[in-house]
Amino acid sequence: MIVHICSRTDWEAALKCGSYQADSLAASGFIHCSLPSQAPGVANRIFSGRKDMLMLWIKPEKLNAEVRWEASDSEIFPHVYGPIELEAVTAILDFPPDNDGVFRSIPGNLRD
Repeated sequence: MIVHICSRTDWEAALKCGSYQADSLAASGFIHCSLPSQAPGVANRIFSGRKDMLMLWIKPEKLNAEVRWEASDSEIFPHVYGPIELEAVTAILDFPPDNDGVFRSIPGNLRD
């Protein structure tokens, strides 16, 4: 399983259009994803304090797009080179920070 963090608004837009397409797909050619264990660190770097975030749990084998494991910030992350089909998303969980605005836990206790 891989995960992607997005806002509730972005996910609702994906439901209307039939697939999820992050802004990074147009800007960089891929959608940033991570392993669940990497998600709190990613969220703290990019979404610190935001309370409208969701964690999408994705089965890579259900994607039509290529998934490449690439280095970024001295770690290896999965990048999805195309839209994420709704059918590939197996869970959509609220991903709130703790009261102090820091993301520490992985919602749902699902495994990598």
